[in-house]
Amino acid sequence: MTASEVPARGQRLPRQARRKQLLGAAQEIFVAQGYHAAAMDDIAERAGVSKPVLYQHFPGKLELYLALLEEHAAALTQRVIEALASTTDNQKRVAASIEAYFDFVDGDGEGFRLVFESDLRNDPAVRERVERMTADCVAAITEVIAHDTGFPIEEARLLSVGLTGLAEIGARWWLSSDERLEKKRAVELLVNLSWRGISGAPLHQ
Repeated sequence: MTASEVPARGQRLPRQARRKQLLGAAQEIFVAQGYHAAAMDDIAERAGVSKPVLYQHFPGKLELYLALLEEHAAALTQRVIEALASTTDNQKRVAASIEAYFDFVDGDGEGFRLVFESDLRNDPAVRERVERMTADCVAAITEVIAHDTGFPIEEARLLSVGLTGLAEIGARWWLSSDERLEKKRAVELLVNLSWRGISGAPLHQ
């Protein structure tokens, strides 16, 4: 939600619409200032509401942050699951999965920073949610690798961890690099690297 879309102070909104508005304002503040520097006063002002209205929906700054984190973590997990389900061609699956990470970090509002670059990563609740997201993505990829190769689950999981790390770190580095490659080319390079390795695994008959 942009500044021009913030409703007038005091305007009543349905609960879900108000929650979405507050989360949008909070994301802008958290991304711009970081968790520790952000204040509930700033978020309320950005959303065009009073602090009591903000506290009606979120009892504190951490709960607000965790709600945002949950949204973005679930979104990335869903992107990866959909990428794997989009085709039975494994090379295309690898490409779609890596592209899912690139699309996530390249999305609107830089919400990926709440997941990957938070100054709150040492908080147990934040760390648990990020680790659960990674585990969910790894599990989804592991299932496909184990099914198609016949590898033992622990071997398939290790390969999945490698692919997940390559996609995440590659996408984040690409976004922050000074001389950024075209996204399509960056994805293509990492897909070629990944596929040349994983395609050597025998297909399970």
